Amino acid sequence: MWSDMEPLSEDNAALSHGLPVDAPAPVAAAAWYALQTRPRHEKRVAQELRAREIEEFLPVHRCRNRWKNGVTADVELPLFPCYLFVRVPLCERVRLLQMPSVIGFAVNSSHPTALAQEDIEALRTLSVICRAEPHPFLKAGDRVRIIAGPLAGMEGILVRRKQELRVVLSLDFILRSVAVEVSEFDIEPSPQRRSNCRRDAAHSR
Repeated sequence: MWSDMEPLSEDNAALSHGLPVDAPAPVAAAAWYALQTRPRHEKRVAQELRAREIEEFLPVHRCRNRWKNGVTADVELPLFPCYLFVRVPLCERVRLLQMPSVIGFAVNSSHPTALAQEDIEALRTLSVICRAEPHPFLKAGDRVRIIAGPLAGMEGILVRRKQELRVVLSLDFILRSVAVEVSEFDIEPSPQRRSNCRRDAAHSR
């Protein structure tokens, strides 16, 4: 009986499963990733991404630069040297890796690390509203939590620069830190630090 049956075509197979014949393949959801570039090529890569209609985000900060001829001017520099952020489906990563000046993705283990939309919004707040500046990456120190303002809820390390209080926020996914100016009324010791202080006090009795 099997010899009288014709092979099931792709169209007939789709119909047998209740699917439209011309049903498009599922499209992978886009997500944000940190893209690593060659030094001083961040803006060039961002321009190329925009030309290809790929959503990108390059956080910048303003600083005063003094040229060799003695002229000073305010310039915009990347907040995270050698990094910018791009929103694409992960299946398109090969396309990005073929771009000039692109080194690769920030990875967690062996896979590119997708960033939550909340992380990108926090980075926009840091660069646009809080005027963050680059800071050497830190992992330990006196931790505090910001309790007021657009960064409320974020934790970092308290430092002092001249008369200013600053909180250094470390971004583990790209091993970079930024420093933002804060008021002493807008911070409190982090819950983790308070618990450590209570434990140390108990041990000293």
